[in-house]
Amino acid sequence: MKQLGEILLDGGVITQAQLLTALDEQSTRGTSLGRTLVDTGVVSEAQLTAALATQVGMEFIDLEDYAVDRAAVARVPAALCRRHDVLPIAVKDGVLVVATSNPGNVVAVDDVRAMAGMTVRPVVATHDDLLRAIDRYCRADGEMEDLSSAFEVLQVVEEDLARAGAVADSEAPIVRFVNLLVTQAITDRASDIHIEPTEHHLRVRYRIDGVLHETQRAPKQIQSGVVSRIKILADIDIAERRKPQDGRMSVTHNGRKVDLRVATLPTVWGEKIVLRILDNSTASLDLRELSFTDGNLAAYRRSYAKPYGMILVTGPTGSGKSTTLYATVNAVSRPEINVITVEDPVEYRLPGINQVQVNPKAGLTFAGALRSILRSDPDVVLLGEIRDHETAQISVEAALTGHLVLSTLHTNDAPSAVTRLVEMGIEPFLVGSALDAVVAQRLARRLCAKCKQPYAPTPAELAAAGFPWAPGEDLPVLHRAVGCVSCSKTGYRGRLAVHEVMQVTEAIERHVVARSSSAEIARTARAEGMVPLRQDGWDKVTAGLTSVEEVLRVVA
Repeated sequence: MKQLGEILLDGGVITQAQLLTALDEQSTRGTSLGRTLVDTGVVSEAQLTAALATQVGMEFIDLEDYAVDRAAVARVPAALCRRHDVLPIAVKDGVLVVATSNPGNVVAVDDVRAMAGMTVRPVVATHDDLLRAIDRYCRADGEMEDLSSAFEVLQVVEEDLARAGAVADSEAPIVRFVNLLVTQAITDRASDIHIEPTEHHLRVRYRIDGVLHETQRAPKQIQSGVVSRIKILADIDIAERRKPQDGRMSVTHNGRKVDLRVATLPTVWGEKIVLRILDNSTASLDLRELSFTDGNLAAYRRSYAKPYGMILVTGPTGSGKSTTLYATVNAVSRPEINVITVEDPVEYRLPGINQVQVNPKAGLTFAGALRSILRSDPDVVLLGEIRDHETAQISVEAALTGHLVLSTLHTNDAPSAVTRLVEMGIEPFLVGSALDAVVAQRLARRLCAKCKQPYAPTPAELAAAGFPWAPGEDLPVLHRAVGCVSCSKTGYRGRLAVHEVMQVTEAIERHVVARSSSAEIARTARAEGMVPLRQDGWDKVTAGLTSVEEVLRVVA
């Protein structure tokens, strides 16, 4: 049998010098050669697994690119796949091909053989790829379809199913159906779950990377049961069906707690429910992970590093404003400063931060809460949104009296935020003195790294898109979405932010005091180095991160 080092050398994965260095490092670390090579970044986990598979005479499969046969997956129960970390991926010549990250686990192979009633041929895959593939293919969809079919067969009245939603038994069909909806949405990286009643059925859609995808159609008769179940979990009045209600619930998924914000809306066919998935891991983001270019990040850091002043993040709903603010709070939060937030609702629980939930019914409005917390000796104040004159006035005064104030506004670009504050009735000279920076942002889908395809656009295509290119210059190499198994055939996986960072300089402050238009402020800001939203988008297109179509979709 060949040694691991020989296989890697013969395959051209590493050089002789890298092997000798790794052997020296191995003796120091006291780890295996393979683990040393991975830890030092010489080879990837996939390259090491492929070499180990060759060493034992087995085939290596890259599950990210492999077209898994769903009929093969269906031959083995999902519970067994998860228990043994195995996944049937194909049937070839009457033999079931099974991916595993532990080819020495003969018990797993025997269990699969007994369950499928077929000869089994194991192949090797990396552990991480295997877990992702199991999550992708051993989906809850099949079980949800089975439940839907069972509901159609059952001859029960709607009131019985509504009462079934109140049952705490985890095996009750309605309970299982709702649990599966939520679990599958989290697995699919969805940000929202839309449960929508129509005339003849109950439609379920997931918002993934900012786009809605229909995933399930259930019988109309289970509508009341599903709504009742979700209302009970979110502590919402199940008897009230005539007006919108809000609530909150938590679930545990793969060992971590995930919060969901629940909103109900009466429609002509019944109550629609939207569940916003609040992944707490997002709250610990570093600003460097938010797609800021080096220049924009440096400008933004200069602003939030100051002990006082106002910073606004602007953009439409769902543009990532809250995520940017939370990441900024993480950047400035230290044990020696007092950080207080006022939010409606509190989306993420942050350790070491004092968070206040607005409650208008109890008289706790944004303005009232902000006025109170300013008496609680804060250093940094995060305000969920500036909605009216009173809130804006108190925020500006707080920024002028030694506090760092972070908040959001709904405007189309950064310069418009300045004029919006003036339109709210704040004196221009106060706005100019208090405001330190404005960040406008949008979220665009990120091209799938596995399948994105480079191409050379024509001058006509560039001109039609408004791409900054002049005749005589070399045509840029751009990338387009293709679609593969890894990105569910969409061509995109994940999202990135497109930013516009405007620092309020003396020149812009003079514009504010003179009540100049947002267009005049924008011209001055660009002359002083501000990169407009669309230009930042084009820079990310040129870098191969997103596509021309996505920038045009999110930036006017």
